[in-house]
Amino acid sequence: MSKRDYYEVLGVDKGADGKEIKKAYRRLAQKYHPDRNPDDQQAAEKFREVSDAYEVLSDDQKRAAYDQFGHAGVDGQAGGGFGGGGFGGAGAGGFSDIFGDVFGDIFGGGGGGRRNPNAPQRGSDLRYNLELDLEDAVFGTTVDIRVPRHIECEHCDGSGAEPGSSKETCPTCHGQGQVRMQQGFFAVQQTCPTCHGSGQVIKVPCRKCHGEGRVRETRTLSVKIPAGVDTGDRIRLNGEGESGLNGGPAGDLYVQADIKPHPIFERDGRHLHCEVPINFVDAALGGELEVPTLEGRVKLKIPSETQTGKLFRLRGKGVKPVRGGPAGDLLCKVVVETPVNLSEEQKELLRKFQESLGSASRHSPKKEGWFDGVKRFFEDMKP
Repeated sequence: MSKRDYYEVLGVDKGADGKEIKKAYRRLAQKYHPDRNPDDQQAAEKFREVSDAYEVLSDDQKRAAYDQFGHAGVDGQAGGGFGGGGFGGAGAGGFSDIFGDVFGDIFGGGGGGRRNPNAPQRGSDLRYNLELDLEDAVFGTTVDIRVPRHIECEHCDGSGAEPGSSKETCPTCHGQGQVRMQQGFFAVQQTCPTCHGSGQVIKVPCRKCHGEGRVRETRTLSVKIPAGVDTGDRIRLNGEGESGLNGGPAGDLYVQADIKPHPIFERDGRHLHCEVPINFVDAALGGELEVPTLEGRVKLKIPSETQTGKLFRLRGKGVKPVRGGPAGDLLCKVVVETPVNLSEEQKELLRKFQESLGSASRHSPKKEGWFDGVKRFFEDMKP
């Protein structure tokens, strides 16, 4: 049975570039894949046909031979991966190569081609959670932290092999880092169990890092905390993360701030809040109090007839943001404190004071207004 023209099989012109060919193959492979067409022999044949066509047309050398000599120029090269089971090692062609290059893209694979397992790889980033007092966060400070991390082994220069020895090509995957197992139309690619994806094996592991190429150490770093940082802010220390592999650069260390609760102040962005308890005499007659701020004490004038919940704003006594801008304010909330542990004499004075007020609503306007609201509420509920 004569074979169809490969360009016709994929539905592309002879001048189509690699992207067009790959796109056409992906569309047809999805359409005819055996998983989507179980027990459909015709779909299986179509799938094999488009896979053969893509294998030839996606390879520049095979495509040139096909363009010049037709099927005779590539006989024995296309479809080689369908011959039977087993593992495909280095240089194995056929469907297993297509699977890794394109078919993996369709079903969530790793993209167009395998990454060189021995190429330089950047080290992982690290995060360090740093608890700070509010004062240190507002004004800035310098702290020393101890960070455990992996660094390149000095004894073997990161190779993992004992000095005087060297790595050898993995005999299982022949340096590919991957092995492929195929059965009929199905192929599975997985990391080589011998070299764990590196493509090389170490005959004599380094006595210090035991073949890892890296050792763990705890390093003390001095970190400058800028003024105004808040919970969640991160400070990046370039190159202080895990060391890279195969000569790759180290990752970064991110120091993340976490501000401890303060016994007096509560932070809200660039503003600070605090509660100021006062006795009911000062609230009624007015007075002057000393209020704490992060920069020291200041005088706060309390006007007469001050009620619980009143806010006093001390401008500029908050936090100057780390990213610039004016300092926030300190908002002091007054809480009128009821006296406790009264003597009999004091209680009697309070009773006389209460009698002197009488029932005049002008002394307790909020109380009278509240009771009026309650009265209207219950009246509205009556049928």
